Amino acid sequence: MPIYEYRCENGHTFEVLRKMTDDPITVCETCERPVEQVFHPITVHFKGKGFYNTDYGTKKRAREVESNDRSKKADKAAEAKTDSKTDSKTESKSETKSEAKTESKAEPKVKPVTPKKKSE
Repeated sequence: MPIYEYRCENGHTFEVLRKMTDDPITVCETCERPVEQVFHPITVHFKGKGFYNTDYGTKKRAREVESNDRSKKADKAAEAKTDSKTDSKTESKSETKSEAKTESKAEPKVKPVTPKKKSE
């Protein structure tokens, strides 16, 4: 059985446990003045296939979105660092290879050999 909340003209608020088929209460229990039923907004969560948790705005969800944004920024920063490291490694490798090729193409430096004198 649902619980219904009522408020009278004098500001008295009370709850009544009654069946949905029962007639609504019209008079305040305290002062016998006319009453109105108080309605509160409800939260509806659709569960099942086709509905996502991200469809509902909650504080927890806001934190998740914020942390995802931070992790994406960190990933981009890490990727940028990795790219720059890869570029510099590639450049240094190509420089050393080109230097090695240049050195190998140059004439080899040979020290002149002086003949030893025979001692008699």
